[in-house]
Parts: sequence; structure tokens; C-alpha cells
Amino acid sequence: MLSKKLQIMTFIVAAIAVFLATFNETFLNVALSPMGVALNTDASIMTWVVTAYMLGAAIMVPISAFLYKKIPTKILFLITVGFFIVGSLIGALAQNFFMVLIARIIQALGSGMLIPVSMNIVLEIAPREKLGLYMGAMGAMTTLGPSLSLIVAGLILRIGDFHILFWVFGVLCLLLFILATIFISNISKLTKPKLDILSVIYISLALIGILFSISFVFQIWWIALIVFVVGILALVLFVLRQKKLEMPLINLKPIKNKPFTISVLLNMIGLIVVFAFNVILPILLIERGADPLIASLTLFPAIFLTCIMAPIAGKIYDKFGAKWLLIIGFLIMAIFGVIIGYVFNTANFVTIGALYVPVILGSALIIGPVQSCGLSSLKSEENPHGVTIFSTGFQIAGCIGTALFPAIFYAIIPNLPNSAFLITTIIIACICLIGFILSLVLIHLKTKEKIAKEKPTQVNAISIMKKNVFTIQKDARVIDALMVMKMKKISGMPVVDEQQNLVGYLSDGDIMRYLAKNNVVFKSAYAFVVTDENDNLFQTKLSELANMKVCDIASPDPFFVRDNTDFDEVCRILATTHKKKVPVLNNDNKMIGIIDRSEVTDYVIEKCVEKLNN
Repeated sequence: MLSKKLQIMTFIVAAIAVFLATFNETFLNVALSPMGVALNTDASIMTWVVTAYMLGAAIMVPISAFLYKKIPTKILFLITVGFFIVGSLIGALAQNFFMVLIARIIQALGSGMLIPVSMNIVLEIAPREKLGLYMGAMGAMTTLGPSLSLIVAGLILRIGDFHILFWVFGVLCLLLFILATIFISNISKLTKPKLDILSVIYISLALIGILFSISFVFQIWWIALIVFVVGILALVLFVLRQKKLEMPLINLKPIKNKPFTISVLLNMIGLIVVFAFNVILPILLIERGADPLIASLTLFPAIFLTCIMAPIAGKIYDKFGAKWLLIIGFLIMAIFGVIIGYVFNTANFVTIGALYVPVILGSALIIGPVQSCGLSSLKSEENPHGVTIFSTGFQIAGCIGTALFPAIFYAIIPNLPNSAFLITTIIIACICLIGFILSLVLIHLKTKEKIAKEKPTQVNAISIMKKNVFTIQKDARVIDALMVMKMKKISGMPVVDEQQNLVGYLSDGDIMRYLAKNNVVFKSAYAFVVTDENDNLFQTKLSELANMKVCDIASPDPFFVRDNTDFDEVCRILATTHKKKVPVLNNDNKMIGIIDRSEVTDYVIEKCVEKLNN
């Protein structure tokens, strides 16, 4: 168990890691054009730097769940940061396109692992009652990182070329490496998972196919369609294989949890909107004559306020849940997104920046709380796989937001140049409304879940009874009953008639009473120990007993309980009658089970242990 101080420092290091990982995703985007000029490479070829990074990160996300359970936390964390440092060094020394491409691919491997690893660390250390606050802060980092990188990159490019971007990022990662060496502990519970190579191939093909097709759908649509179909087929094969494996690469069980699955979709919708606006708005502001840095600074107030709002939203979630946060968040994003599209052509930069604030604040009300909501629906051992699914959704959402919506915008421009951005924002608003509807579904499911947890569990006789009951017919001989009792190692059994109606109960006590009747020798079970085997009276009694009918010595009119009898009433009956067992009857007076004192004891112990564990 970490001390409170170390817990806070571990969280800070994990938050910085998520910030740098998401920061790096868009850090080089504003430098693509000058980079192409410096490396004498066509601009269309330079876009492969972005595509390669996106695909590399996406492929590593699913593998991160395996690595998190296989490698000690500290070593894994340092390895992932090491990928960033090595990639930055290669990029800083790059003299051609190929070196830049290799640098970004190596960085992508670190990015794909660092985000889910950091999220898992936070889940391990975060107090359950403050999960919303912690996840809200992490959500702020995922929004702040890609947004702030555009501003920082714009400032750096004013004093140097793209090489400095790699040097700056490398130094930041080196500082993170030092902090991680000091504060990150081995907190994950290691197992011995096996890496299924075929699963890695399937999921890699699936993600490459889906993300590549999204990126190129408006360029070479038929190739994009073919690649998309291949990606979907690979995804189907991946899912089918996970069901067969004893130790799957990704445990898909969390997807069966409806609140979790809806939370993943809502998180993706929120991120899609953020990425879409963060890419389209700077481009349009520059086209209207703004300096790249001014265009980025126009959006900065919204980004800054998001960092403040995200933890506040997390606290609200901890206290009241996600209900109003999600509803308000999606409505604000939809309404103000369309307003920006409507006034963009005539409004000044200050007005656009002001209108952008509620859009991004709306995302802050969604992203952190919905992640907390989804992951809190899972068992603790499912969290690494839940985080992997969330992180994979992050990569897909980033691709859709950064590639698809700008493509939609430019596809509309030739026919409706003055309305292209407004139409694009209306499409984005429609996606927000889908999020709004899904939020209502999630709220309904979580409300039912809460009611089920708060409602006292009705424990009755049918909940704890044994169903495999041994009975004896009333006309059977006692010797037959004794043989069953010996073979099944039971001390008694219900007596039933031909219609299986309960008519009595034969117990070892009934046998003792018969043997002791009219004879002072047989007063207890202990008397058998000191009785002479050859005693004539004892032999006579045994012969008579063996050939008697069960109904002759069984206790008539036995006590019983109904299947809906409350647990406390069952306990009272067993206590006051001093019986070891009690038959259970349904409304048709048919015996359906029997309750032993041991079942009552086992149930009480189980519930006590459950309470202690919670």
C-alpha cells in the first residue's frame, strides 16, 4: 500500500505521461509543410508520418494489457518512456524522410503503451470514492495534450526548424524518465499470460484496415472500402479467436457489460468532437488570415479552462454520478458547435474563441466522468482490459476526428463554399445528439443497477435449500431406510406417499426412541457402546425394527417451511424445534428441497466474508 504522499506523486507522474503521450500525437502536425521543404519531400508523402504514428500507436494498445500483467510496472513504464526518448533522438538527427518516419514509429510504440499503462496505474492507486476526480484529471490531460501541442509547436517553429521539436520533446521525456525512476512502484499484480501471435496479427490488421480506410475514404474510396472490409474481417477473426483462448490477448468480457460498452462509445463521441474542432478550426482561422500561432492562441482559453473544469466534473461525478454531466455536456457541444459554424464567416477571432469555450468545457463534463462510470462497472481484475478497450477507442476516435471530418469539410466546399463549415458542424452536432441519446440509456442502466444494489436481497428458503433430497416411501421397510441413511451418510429423511406428498420424517432420533421404549438400557445413543451384542432383547428389537414399515416409527405431521419462507423464520424454526433439518414445500404441497443447519451456517459465513471484503 502506497503512502498518501507517494500515491499523489505517482498520480502526477502518470498524468504527465498521458499528457506527453497525447501531446506528441499532434506535436509535429503544424511542422509537416516546413518539414517537407527541409527534407525535399512532397507534402502528400509527409502525411504518412501522421498515418504511421497513428497506426503504430493503435497496434500497441491491445498488447499493453498483456505487458501490464507480464512485466513489473516500473520497468514497463520506463521502457515505454524509453521509446519516446530513442525516437526523439533519431528524429532530432534526421536528415531524410525515412529517418523521420522511423522516429515517429518508435515514438508511436511508446505512445500506444504509455496511455493505457498510466491509466491502469491510476486505477490501482485511486481511492474508489475519488475515482471521478482522478479520472477527470486524466481526461483533462487527454484534451490538453493534443490541443496545447499546436501552440507550443507554433512557438518553437518561430525560432528553429522541426529538429528542435524533437529535441524539446526528448528533454521532456527524459525528465519524465527521471521522475518515474523515483516515484513509480511495482503495483500491478503480475500473472503469467501468454502472448498469442495470431491474435496480435488479427488485431493489427483490423486496426490498420479500419483506421487507414477512415483516413482515405474521400481520396481513393474504393481502395478505402476494400481495406475497411479486410479490417472488419480481421476483427471478426480476432474476436472469435479470443473466445477460444484460455488466456486471450484482450479479455472481451467487459463488452458484455452494457454500461461499460455504452461508456466507451460516449467517450469516443466526446473525443471525436474535440479532435474534429481542434483540427478544422486552426486551418480555417489560418485561411482567414490568422498567423498559425494566433490561430492556436485563439483556442487556448478553452483548453486552459478545460484543465480546471475536468477535475471539478470528476468531483461532481463522485458525489452525484454522471447523469446531468453527460446530458449537459452533449447538449452544450451540439448547440455551441453549430453556433460557431453559423457565425464563423463574420465573427472576429475573440468571438470564435469565446464560443469555443463551452464546446470544450462540454467535453470535460463527458470524458473523465464517463471513463469513471464505465470502469467502475467492471470487476477490478477486468480493469486492465477495460482500459485497453478505452485506449483503443481513443485511437479510433482520434483518427475519425482528425481525418474524417476535415475530409467531409473539403468534400462539401466545391459545391457549397460558404456553408461547408456550417454543414460540417451540423453533422458533428448530430453525433453529439447520438451521444445524448446514449447518455439517457446509460443513466437508465446505472439507475437500475443502483436500485438493485440498494434493494435488500430477499433471502428465503428456496435460496439456501438443497435440491437433491433423499426421500423414503411410507410403506418401505425401516431396514431400507437405514441402508439409504448409511449409504448417503445422512441422519434422517422425509417420508412421502405415492404422490410425493410429505407425510412424516424419519430420523436417527426416531430409531433411538423405538429401541429405548420400555427398556431402561436404551436411553441414548451412547447406550449402544456398552450393550452386549448377544443381548436377546436387543436382537429382538433390531429384528422387529428392520421389518417394520417406515410410517410406523416416523414422526407424523412433520414441521416444514414453504419455499418463500424468510431466512430469519427458517432460523427461528430450526432453533425452537431443535431439529437439524427441515423440509421445503411449494404451494402444491410437493416437497422440493430440504434445509440443513449446515446450509444456514455456510450462508451466514459467506455473507460475513463478503461484507469484510467490501
